[in-house]
Amino acid sequence: MKIRLLAMFLLALGVLSAQETPIKVETKDIPNRLAFYAVNENEQDFDVQIKISGTNFRQSQGRPRWIRVPATSKVHLKTIVLIRGKLPNYAVELLTNDSLSRRALKKEAQPIKINPKKSITIYIPESCSSCDSLINPLADSHYKYIAHYLSETPEIKEQLKSYYPTTLDSMTTPIVNLGGRLYTQIDNYDRLLEELNKQ
Repeated sequence: MKIRLLAMFLLALGVLSAQETPIKVETKDIPNRLAFYAVNENEQDFDVQIKISGTNFRQSQGRPRWIRVPATSKVHLKTIVLIRGKLPNYAVELLTNDSLSRRALKKEAQPIKINPKKSITIYIPESCSSCDSLINPLADSHYKYIAHYLSETPEIKEQLKSYYPTTLDSMTTPIVNLGGRLYTQIDNYDRLLEELNKQ
């Protein structure tokens, strides 16, 4: 019985440790200091709490607070002061919570770009009249994407001619590659989101 309970505990521990943390921690070297940032590459907000333990540095001794990290953003969490001439030795514990608290500290958030569910590549024909209604909102969005102007990339234009031999030169809409599938009917950002969120 004890062996079975131990095995179940170890299995549960393995499953918990295998789960991906929704927030990453990045550090930035500042003269005599080390800053810690939470990077949220998800499309939902989280509250986080950071605890740093170790030696060869100083930190404020206040009680750790929950800090709001909005979707697709980077937020400064804490800065430690390094002891001159010594290498810091530290461990970071990050607690995350998707049940947002009204009491969480709201700091300035830096927007970041994230990878969408499906990769986005836009091929822009020379006579594309509706490309701005897709490209401009996409550039302002939080998604990473690649854009190729066919007038500047003749090798890509030649490859696309095998799919659109007679219509490529007269196309007025962009050609959108979503996760390896080509679309010619996506002419605005809302339609792109529709296709992106389809299973």
